[in-house]
Amino acid sequence: MPVPILKQGDKLIASLQSDLDDKDLMQLKDEIAEKVGRFKSRGVILDVSILDVLDSFATRTLRTIAETARLRGAETVIVGIQPDVAVAMVQLGLTLDGVLTALDFEEGMELLLATIEGSHHGGG
Repeated sequence: MPVPILKQGDKLIASLQSDLDDKDLMQLKDEIAEKVGRFKSRGVILDVSILDVLDSFATRTLRTIAETARLRGAETVIVGIQPDVAVAMVQLGLTLDGVLTALDFEEGMELLLATIEGSHHGGG
């Protein structure tokens, strides 16, 4: 099932609607990379609050999405990781090193705006 990617100003918002298989995750990665360039996006929010599990492939793909977006000029914040998902990720040694995360959409948007503003003025 494809993930809808909404454009809001210079930001993209992708809200996962269901558990994704590996093919859907790869498609999401490609679509975000393409849309960041097409819309000259400065930020991406990935809402994963629907997910009950993040396996090693999904975790690696989310990290790749964030790194790819950064190389294309956009910061990424992953929001909504459920508590039991976070615990399982730690137990399995899965990390999102270098990727910004936030509790929910509102916090994610604040973090994204602060990060974009900071990098725009010669920071990051």
